[in-house]
Amino acid sequence: MCVKVCPHEVFEMIQKKVHIVGRDFCMECGACKMNCPQGAILLDVGEGCGCAAGIIKGALNGTAPTCGGSDESACCN
Repeated sequence: MCVKVCPHEVFEMIQKKVHIVGRDFCMECGACKMNCPQGAILLDVGEGCGCAAGIIKGALNGTAPTCGGSDESACCN
C-alpha cells in the first residue's frame, strides 16, 4: 500500500519487497504509515497537511489536488 499511496514515489517494489528509493522526496505526510497493513513504517510526524489525501482524492475525482484547508494555494507544495 505504501507504494500506491505515496504521492512522491518514495517507495518501490523490488522482488516482492518494498524498498525506500527516494528518501529525499519524502514530505512526511504519513500516508505510508497510515496505510501499512503490517505496521512496518515508523514515522514521527504531526497531523500533516493532508497532501497525500488531497492528491489521491484529486486523482480519483479527476480534479486538481485539494487538501481541504483554507489556503488551497499552499496545498501540496
